[in-house]
Amino acid sequence: MNDKKKHVIKMAHQLFIEKGFQATSIQDILDYSGIAKGTFYNYFSSKNELLMELLKTIYRKMEQDRNELLLGQDPANLEIFIKQIELQMETNRTKKLVALFEEVNFSDDKDLKNFIIKGQLRIIRWFYRRFIDIFGENKKPYLLDCAIMFNGIIYQNMRYSSMAYDSNSSIHKVVQYSVNRIVKVIEEVSQAGEQLIDPEVLTRWFPDEQLEHPYQHRLYNTVLKLKASLTKQDTQAKYHELLDFIQSELTNSKQPRIFLIESAFEAIKNSETPFNENALKQLEQLIKEYK
Repeated sequence: MNDKKKHVIKMAHQLFIEKGFQATSIQDILDYSGIAKGTFYNYFSSKNELLMELLKTIYRKMEQDRNELLLGQDPANLEIFIKQIELQMETNRTKKLVALFEEVNFSDDKDLKNFIIKGQLRIIRWFYRRFIDIFGENKKPYLLDCAIMFNGIIYQNMRYSSMAYDSNSSIHKVVQYSVNRIVKVIEEVSQAGEQLIDPEVLTRWFPDEQLEHPYQHRLYNTVLKLKASLTKQDTQAKYHELLDFIQSELTNSKQPRIFLIESAFEAIKNSETPFNENALKQLEQLIKEYK
């Protein structure tokens, strides 16, 4: 994404916060960002598409930061999960995402509504996968139900806590309280052996991603291993950026730029930084597999 497109998205986001999404016109965005109408339509087909691009940008960054918290950590550590949720809630608060989501409910655009629903399902799927990490495979049949319940618990607790304390509610306190409640729920539900929704439904919710998931999972774990082997502060930022670029191209781009991926990988491979050799070979193999 070039700098001018990022600028337009940033300016539009500020307008959505100040005026509301529905009340902001494309002309408002043109005036506020200082671009011509032709430039806008070169980037986006509509205001709705701009909103979707804005949300993708925010969540990509949030997911990267959320994944960074797992570097060198035990995935089963509940405290790490709590930090990840706090990061997610802080992103929602600072970016005013809840207000945007609520406005979308009044939109007549089917694609925009489906986009939001898909995003909500992705969050539930992430909760489900993290619950498997934390509570184990033996509780897996009940963990999608618990992920759905937790999604409701955390967001409603944040909503009403903010109302009670004028948006100054402690995110840590709300998250800690909500996680404590879901731990008890998971214990009770698994002991009772009750299931409402079979986790297999995820294959229907994400039919296009089922074949990709094993590849993405291996890529994600490989990148984590390589980042974990970076111990020098002065080299972390540079190589984190290269690794994030490779991962993003291979998972988010419809047409990954293989020549740039290979160039980034060569820069990593030929560096003097002592990377995990096995993980380096795994990344090279994953790039070859994609080709």
